[in-house]
Amino acid sequence: MLKIAIDAMGGDNGVQPIVNGIKEALKNKEFEAIIVGDESLIKQYLDSDNSIRIHHCSDYIKMEDMATNALKKKDSSIYQAIELVRNNEADVVISAGHSGASMSLATLRFGRIEGVSRPAICTTMPRIDGKTSIILDAGANVDCKAENLIEFAIMGYEYAKNVLSYENPRVGLLSNGEEDNKGNELTKEVFKILQKYPYFKGNVEGNDIFNASVEVIVCDGFSGNLVLKASEGVAEAISKILKEEINKSFISKIGAIFMLNAFKALKRRTHYSEYGGAPLLGVNKNIIICHGKSNARAIECAIYQGINALNSKVVEKITNSFIKK
Repeated sequence: MLKIAIDAMGGDNGVQPIVNGIKEALKNKEFEAIIVGDESLIKQYLDSDNSIRIHHCSDYIKMEDMATNALKKKDSSIYQAIELVRNNEADVVISAGHSGASMSLATLRFGRIEGVSRPAICTTMPRIDGKTSIILDAGANVDCKAENLIEFAIMGYEYAKNVLSYENPRVGLLSNGEEDNKGNELTKEVFKILQKYPYFKGNVEGNDIFNASVEVIVCDGFSGNLVLKASEGVAEAISKILKEEINKSFISKIGAIFMLNAFKALKRRTHYSEYGGAPLLGVNKNIIICHGKSNARAIECAIYQGINALNSKVVEKITNSFIKK
């Protein structure tokens, strides 16, 4: 049976949504959950489910802590969760805690896949066709060299093919125009190299993330994180504007009742919680990094994401792709 280590500490909303998300996931998938954190805080939300056990540790990485100090805090929840996977006592880590500490520890303790100079955060985005695209890097590497973006393209292609089940994923390079000569010095250099890869479509713009023209969008972590945060902001703003407009009149409220299913579908397709978290690609084990404000649904979906990554053997597939490179 698959064993999943879930870091229960450090999230914005405390322990309860973490535990509730695990319970919901266990209703739909078979796995053993190992909740890592303060036993006294976790126990109050648990029942007698034998599929859940607690790995107690009293410390955790606080949001104000430096990620570089994570290696010294060996009794922290994320350190202990990563060690469980490193020692093959669990198969994947899920964490909504300090993302910088999670990335740093995963890279140092799991090690990088041979041929990968920098791991990348791979974030799922909604598309107008009901499917998803992925962006990498979404924040792990603010400053990148051309070789890093080439690696992101290879890893993104393998993830889209093996985890998202796209038969022939198309890779685009995020730029300020589709023309071959558009972009900064970095993207122009990357474009020339990626042209030799059969799955490379060319330059893409921001709207191509959502219009189903490509499955994988490659960029540096600075740009990727800006896109991610802007997209989250737009989705939240649209939701708020809709609610305000609906509440303006009785007729609008009546119309909203008939549109209830459409609104629910819109939320499912655009809300971050429906995508769970983001895998860190390029390390030798599986880790899913969740939003700090993750609710129970986000944790539940992150667990499904981790199971899919394990079942698809994406780490092995990425490793093999660099051997063949």
